Amino acid sequence: MKTRFFSRRCVLTAVAASALAMGGANAWAQPAAWPNKPLRLVVGFPAGSSPDLTARTLAEPLAQALGQPVVVENKPGAGGNIAADHVAKAADGHTFGLMINGNLTIAKLLNPATPYDPLKDLAPVSLLATAPLVLAASTKLPAGASAVLAAVRQGGDKINYGTPGNGTVAHLGMELLKTKAGLAPVHVPYPGNPQVITALIAGDLQLALLPPGLAMPQVRAGKLQAVGVTSAGRSSLVPEVPSLLDAGIQGFQLEIWNAVAGPANTPKPVVDKLSTLLADIVRRPAVREKLFNQGWQVAGTSAEGLAKRIQRDATEMGEVIRRNNIRPQ
Repeated sequence: MKTRFFSRRCVLTAVAASALAMGGANAWAQPAAWPNKPLRLVVGFPAGSSPDLTARTLAEPLAQALGQPVVVENKPGAGGNIAADHVAKAADGHTFGLMINGNLTIAKLLNPATPYDPLKDLAPVSLLATAPLVLAASTKLPAGASAVLAAVRQGGDKINYGTPGNGTVAHLGMELLKTKAGLAPVHVPYPGNPQVITALIAGDLQLALLPPGLAMPQVRAGKLQAVGVTSAGRSSLVPEVPSLLDAGIQGFQLEIWNAVAGPANTPKPVVDKLSTLLADIVRRPAVREKLFNQGWQVAGTSAEGLAKRIQRDATEMGEVIRRNNIRPQ
């Protein structure tokens, strides 16, 4: 009897041990609650830049929602592509990037040497905010949108437009506008928008696509004139300026935007969780007001919404790049 009892106890013990082992294995295989350490939000521009300000506006409320610190890390260079490449190659499950249009759309098309492919190596999370550009004109041109456009058409390649460099949104946008509006101004690249504005005021340039926050102080001071905004209709950021559609330019819409993305292999539940939280945060009145004051209209899309926007912009701007053989400086 003792022997049979001992054998049965050994079997039961073995079964229990096996069950514990299996339970432990299953527990180990289950993904840990995410996030389980601080989140890194990488920005490809210096502290104080527009993307950096957006990231820092979101960091505190996002940390509260996630229950983990959110650390903003600046990795400036190559128009934000150094940071985007860093995010694409991150393997810690807690690194994401706050990026601008080009980093997520045409980076590889514009420069084949770019070490990551935005359409393959990044996972869209959420389109955060958008802003139109203002088509600004020299006051040496006739006053009024229709008169400016007529003068530019008549001037042909004797008219110049300025941008902060080859391949920038202002450059690609103006080349697209030329096609849509039948214009032929010549591109003159400058180191940055401050130099573009100086040249516009002096009359060395006649046109430029500028962010509202840079254009409108000069317009209100009477130093430049605003032809129109590049959004589909009037923008709440500059409600006093009509759209270019109002000036008779059909089929043209252009916005700058920023968004959050992660490495391509980020699990969908993580993407969905982060996307939902970001969409909620940017719609909070206090955050919305901060972003508005920084020059942004809130979007707060799903990951799918951002993916569609990426595809649309990459297709349209990619065609501009190929048609004009545009390469970075």
